[in-house]
Amino acid sequence: MTYCLAIKVRDGLVCLADGRITAGTQVTSAHKVERLGVAESGPAGEMVIMTSGLRSVRDKTVAFFRRDLQRTTAKPFASMLDAVDAYCTKLREVRDEDQEVLKKSNLKFNIHTILAGKMEEDREPSCFLVYPEGNWIEIGSRTPYLSIGETSYGKPILDRALTRDTDIATALKLGYLSFDSTRISAADVGFPIDMLTYGTEEAFWREANYDYDDVVQQRQWWNKQITELAMKMPNGPWTKALIPGGKGSSRLHVVSTDEEG
Repeated sequence: MTYCLAIKVRDGLVCLADGRITAGTQVTSAHKVERLGVAESGPAGEMVIMTSGLRSVRDKTVAFFRRDLQRTTAKPFASMLDAVDAYCTKLREVRDEDQEVLKKSNLKFNIHTILAGKMEEDREPSCFLVYPEGNWIEIGSRTPYLSIGETSYGKPILDRALTRDTDIATALKLGYLSFDSTRISAADVGFPIDMLTYGTEEAFWREANYDYDDVVQQRQWWNKQITELAMKMPNGPWTKALIPGGKGSSRLHVVSTDEEG
């Protein structure tokens, strides 16, 4: 499993992917984010690809897509929509080649992909989530993020705190916290992590890789703050009824969901 996240706010993009790879009892690490040049030159000609799923399927699809880009002499994509369409075509080709063979080994063609970036004709950067079947969705303003892999644990903090108007620095922190929540609860998600940002105004990708010790200060701060906030949360009638020595009712209320049929 993995955890990959793309956030789109007014200031630009934030992308994150964990680097842990598990295969049986073996744990290794590798980069799960790739930056591909898809235009002749200039800042508006590079996009990020993040994937989750069977590693062999992922490597083959991305390698074939990269090969086609290198063989193209003219500028191939004017927009991110063109790039996504070309990637989906390549994905379907690989699926048609490998799907039946994988089934014989009880494996699924399960690659999910996030593509993010900005091409010359795009008014603003965008993000797309491509499913194994080759269909896709685009990031929206009401839910300004897309995630793949082990997505359950990182959603709550993003759903509560992230909006389209969140500044990119805060979006970066929220992205890290969503990963940290996932790392704590999912054994097959962990450091190192790749983090990238794309500023809309400067039209420039920034990239860094962090390991466990690189963010120890932020991790310790967050653990302390969330514990102290829970302690400071006001007590209500529902807590007074349950705390030893409280003045609330001691009556036991049993809720049953069983239905007679």
